[in-house]
Amino acid sequence: MPIYTCTTAQGTLRAGAKGALAAEIARIHAEINHVPPAYVNVLFSELPQESVYVGGEPGAPLLIGGWARRGHPQEETTRLALELSAAASRITGIAEHRILVVIQDSPARSAVIAGQVLPDPGQEKEWLLQHEA
Repeated sequence: MPIYTCTTAQGTLRAGAKGALAAEIARIHAEINHVPPAYVNVLFSELPQESVYVGGEPGAPLLIGGWARRGHPQEETTRLALELSAAASRITGIAEHRILVVIQDSPARSAVIAGQVLPDPGQEKEWLLQHEA
């Protein structure tokens, strides 16, 4: 269901950091938004260093863009962004001031997985019971 894209300049992430970060993103998202961790998709995009700029200067930020279903309480979405930022810094060693996390949302009915329209927040248990059988 949720999709996270982690974008960095090539060479920014140490070996093993991607897997550890993907696992932690899945765990945090699952805990806060009440979906199985297996539903969380994490993609990494590494751009050539000459293609990444911050403030008009070459840089090496870690940009994490996420999508979630609209309707989650704002305080949970803020907590999600904060926890993802802290975890990314802890796992990658990148200073948190170089990490940007943005969570975007749209209605659940705008997304489909396995041919099924996603449930609204709060309807996950019923939906999982209907679609996991």
